[in-house]
Amino acid sequence: MKTIPRISEAEWEVMKVIWAKGPCSAGAIVQALGRGDASRHPKTIKTYLGRLTAKKALGFRKEGREYLYHSLVTECECVKAVSESFLERVFGGSVKPMLAHFVEQKKLSVAQIQELKRLLDGKET
Repeated sequence: MKTIPRISEAEWEVMKVIWAKGPCSAGAIVQALGRGDASRHPKTIKTYLGRLTAKKALGFRKEGREYLYHSLVTECECVKAVSESFLERVFGGSVKPMLAHFVEQKKLSVAQIQELKRLLDGKET
């Protein structure tokens, strides 16, 4: 079974760029994230790239003077790992209390409720 690395919230932002764009340079990632806070400073983003590479979430290849970073794990794999970890940690691994919590705490449109019903009905088969 493939081990999915633990990715911090700030590192998720970097991964989202790479998942959306495919292989890209550190400069392209910095540009895509823009500036706004310290977590988006070019040196900080390069630190995240180093960490993600060390965690085996990213790989890279040298092209000329640039390194092109590419994902070694899919977004789906990471979302699944984080979701399962959250479900286990917060709700003891049980889906029912988690779903009940979010349904009670969040406003849902009629369309969202219908979609949830459709998904649940599909699970009965």
